[in-house]
Amino acid sequence: MPERILTLATKISDLATLKVDEIQKVTKATNILALNALIEASRAGEVGRGFAVVATEVKEISGRVTVIADELREMFRQEVVDLQETAQRVRGSRLTDLAGYAIELMDRNLYERSCDVRWWATDSAVVDACTDPTPERCRHAARRLGVILDSYTVYLDLWVVDKSGHVLANGRPDRWPGVVGTSVAGEAWFRDALATRDGGAFAVADVERNHALGGAAVATYATAVRRDGEARGPVVGVLGIFFDWESQAQTIVDGLRFTEEERRRTRVMLVDSRHRIIAASDGRGVLSEHYALRTGGETSGSYEDEGGRMVGFALTPGYETYRGLGWYGVIEQAAKQA
Repeated sequence: MPERILTLATKISDLATLKVDEIQKVTKATNILALNALIEASRAGEVGRGFAVVATEVKEISGRVTVIADELREMFRQEVVDLQETAQRVRGSRLTDLAGYAIELMDRNLYERSCDVRWWATDSAVVDACTDPTPERCRHAARRLGVILDSYTVYLDLWVVDKSGHVLANGRPDRWPGVVGTSVAGEAWFRDALATRDGGAFAVADVERNHALGGAAVATYATAVRRDGEARGPVVGVLGIFFDWESQAQTIVDGLRFTEEERRRTRVMLVDSRHRIIAASDGRGVLSEHYALRTGGETSGSYEDEGGRMVGFALTPGYETYRGLGWYGVIEQAAKQA
């Protein structure tokens, strides 16, 4: 719709300019004829006096038509400007709404991840492995995590970690054989999970590449494993779950509804609280570039950037008990070529 308005505004502007130019050409020719008539009337003396009156009237009418043509030109110019501004507002509003939809969709997805980690941390196999990490209990925990992963395909792996930070079991030992025994004591998600106040709390890390998982980009959620699975029981370990960020986020940024023509000139992104690009429909700059987002202190809105592209943005609103991480949905769209 906004593109149609812009196209219509351009057509109106072009047509109005063409027709006003034609009017001015006619009035210019009329002025020349009136001037020539006045010259000839003056040469004719008394005989041409009546003709001179007519020529003068024609000249005055021509002048009034010129003024009207100029007024029409200005009127059409202003109307076209208003149409273009309206189209830009509509376009910006649409991009803002779509940016909000993208980030809300991701929030709902990540809310489920926060629920998963808190639920699975109470699984008896996970609790037992942390409480008394015998080889058999760790193998049982790994098998249990494997069963979970078979149903929850959005994860790359799940790790059970003891209180000192050593991985006791993972759900995909065949795929990631070097995980067990490694230390995650220095990871923020592990330390934050140890510090959670009860079983209803969780820790989350920004999207990063996990070298133990082949360098894949993951969103990591973690919580403390507590004795007997009790919400306020003593901490006996940590459960970390690794959301397959790249494939899941790409589905969202690629899934917004645009026509093929729009898609060619549109870039959909998710950026974190530091405006680092964490997903992009064109794959550029992911986890390596920061986007120069201008929010003006607003949670959502749109603006035209220096390159003439319209940018719509929306801050994560959170979902139910998940407050979000200060991420934004961002859509950048170049103007349609004439």
